Amino acid sequence: MFNNKTLLITGGTGSFGNAVLRRFLNSDLREIRIFSRDEKKQDDMRKRYNSVKLKFYIGDVRDARSVQQAMRGVDYVFHAAALKQVPSCEFHPMQAVRTNVLGTENVLEAAINAGVKRVVCLSTDKAVYPINAMGISKAMMEKVMVASSRNLEGTGAVICGTRYGNVMASRGSVIPLFVEQVLAGKPITVTDPSMTRFMMTLDDAVELVLYAFEHGNNGDIFVQKAPAATVAVLTQAILELMGRLGHEVREIGTRHGEKLYEALLGREELACAEDMGDYFRVPPDGRDLNYAKYVEQGEQRMTQSSHSEDYNSHNTTRLDVEGMKQMLLKLDFMQRIARGEHAVAED
Repeated sequence: MFNNKTLLITGGTGSFGNAVLRRFLNSDLREIRIFSRDEKKQDDMRKRYNSVKLKFYIGDVRDARSVQQAMRGVDYVFHAAALKQVPSCEFHPMQAVRTNVLGTENVLEAAINAGVKRVVCLSTDKAVYPINAMGISKAMMEKVMVASSRNLEGTGAVICGTRYGNVMASRGSVIPLFVEQVLAGKPITVTDPSMTRFMMTLDDAVELVLYAFEHGNNGDIFVQKAPAATVAVLTQAILELMGRLGHEVREIGTRHGEKLYEALLGREELACAEDMGDYFRVPPDGRDLNYAKYVEQGEQRMTQSSHSEDYNSHNTTRLDVEGMKQMLLKLDFMQRIARGEHAVAED
């Protein structure tokens, strides 16, 4: 499917974009376009990968014209551009709306007008039962994605999405933070030791997007069945790998906008989700714009469903310390840390 095609990655200078490049730079893709607003990161990528396949576009998903220019001649799009940090979105919620919601609208409209065949939008577990501005904006992003996909039958175009949990060692992850705190001789600062989070590697995130790319229909959202761990288990695993068992761990309390656990599927979604082995597929609501159906007809699957709760990081497979160490050792920089090398995570 990628042979002689052009792929555009919005927000392509981030952790996900770098993971895609490591995976596909030597593939049959004709061209990979990196679209982002940070010229320094683009220049760093240009030097790092030194490939004629790579093309860099300065722009912002908020600026529809810059998106349209980058979209010309594109076959496929991975839409990863977003504001992802909970605190910054809490303080500046309209910035989250402009990037995560309106920016997504710009990307999808440009893709449809340019005849792009497949778009995969990346979302987050924080979009499920959201309590913070980042999660709310990503939940709205998913609604925009589903709405944009409704009238594409017969065009050959597919717009679908993925939703994943904590991507280990990605930008903003606590794992590099904890490692850097230990190396600097500072206490590891944890919010709540009993807090749980889904654990995925960047490679897992790429595999999920590729699975959605290959199997998605319009409006589908795909979720990987991922294990989870408590913050206490994560901290212990890091300290054991670093050989610093006596290092101080300081509990600072739950931060504003944080949950005790995250959900990848709501109860309502789990009732209609298709189990595809390693993944769940959540189809879109297929009702049309005849609003009477929303008032006069219900959803029997919800009433008859045996699922009384959501799919969350408290009730999924739970990693113990040894299992968490094995997950951590899938990360190159943690392998170097375990060997005693003072390395930090790469983007």
